[in-house]
Amino acid sequence: MRIEELYQCFLQCDGISIDTRNITPNSLFFALKGDNFDANNLVQEALDKGASFVVMDNKKKLSNPDKMFWYADALMALQELAKYHRQQLGLPILALTGSNGKTTTKELILAVLSKKYNVKGTRGNLNNHIGVPLTLLSFTDETDIGVVEMGANHLGEIAHLCELADPDFGYITNFGRAHLEGFGSFEGVIKAKSELYDYLENNYKLAFTNTDDGLQDAKTMTFARYTFGTDEQNDLVIEKYDAQPMASITTKKTLFTSNLTGIYNATNIAAAVAIGQYFKIPIADAQKAVNQYTPTNNRSQWIEKGGNQILLDAYNANPSSMEAALDNFIQLENKTSKVLFLGDMFELGAESSKEHLALIQKLEGLDNLTTFYIGTHFFEHQKDSSREFFYKDYDSFSKAFQKNMIPQESLLLIKGSRGMALERILELL
Repeated sequence: MRIEELYQCFLQCDGISIDTRNITPNSLFFALKGDNFDANNLVQEALDKGASFVVMDNKKKLSNPDKMFWYADALMALQELAKYHRQQLGLPILALTGSNGKTTTKELILAVLSKKYNVKGTRGNLNNHIGVPLTLLSFTDETDIGVVEMGANHLGEIAHLCELADPDFGYITNFGRAHLEGFGSFEGVIKAKSELYDYLENNYKLAFTNTDDGLQDAKTMTFARYTFGTDEQNDLVIEKYDAQPMASITTKKTLFTSNLTGIYNATNIAAAVAIGQYFKIPIADAQKAVNQYTPTNNRSQWIEKGGNQILLDAYNANPSSMEAALDNFIQLENKTSKVLFLGDMFELGAESSKEHLALIQKLEGLDNLTTFYIGTHFFEHQKDSSREFFYKDYDSFSKAFQKNMIPQESLLLIKGSRGMALERILELL
């Protein structure tokens, strides 16, 4: 079946499904394969649960040619369909990548742009080779602007996602020490994320650039860009960044306050406001959007529990984001004590031991601070201390932890990689 024919089937459906556990009625189901599953074995179940058509890559399972379509690779068919759909719609698309802050920045951008446009973006953090096609296929004729988050942990992935999405605009939040195992080094991170810049430049598109970031500034000087930062030569001049106690910026003599913590989130706000200015969002509307935005999904959420103030930032962690979160937490004022629950950082490869030790050393000697280190990477650096506690895994920690280990009215930070699922600590508190 040619992609044009598959596209006509897609237009008859109400959406895409890839999981038989939550089939959407009248959907087009793609039988994808993974290391531990093969949805080719579930194609009849998908039809029985409401899918109108299925795309599969196992001919032996092809039992209903009116409803089942064979492709050599079902994932490639999904990607080709998404690319073709994007070409038919022709709407402006903004691509977003970076080591830290992608999802928060995306949500802020959506909040600002929605004040004027019917804007749609990546749901959650579905930003990989499967999530990006699903995002593109969610756009419709009624979508004015699409915002596509792009994640990667190997060279070439951002370039591939750009070929699918064909973005008209792009923004890189930052270059940090994340996914070092896949990228090989910090230089590999820079090269991989810069694949977005390469695509924009080669296709005469525009980059949004934070000129206070030297790498961003240097890498976007040779092609079209819209800039923001503290220098008065920027398209949008940021008069002030602040994070006391919550992230805020001042631009065009307008104060943008937020429910976000950390100076790094002030930069994310500035990016959203700059993009809003490019798309002619009135400054008062942008201000309202930022002020009303509330983080979710374990990202910089303030929670009060048992008389303690808890900053839950347990969605993900890498050396750069962990260091930024700790710098922010350390400078926060608190009358009693501060407590850290830090989980292992994953995908750091050969740099893992060094990076975990660096964080431990960063916190040594700080007054009024108790730290619980959770995970095998931190545990290899365990030591005797009255203010530092090491546990090889979450189970060991949960069995040993007692509420009275934390003084009342403390300020708490919970942060670790997604695989650590440290939001479970809330139940212990």
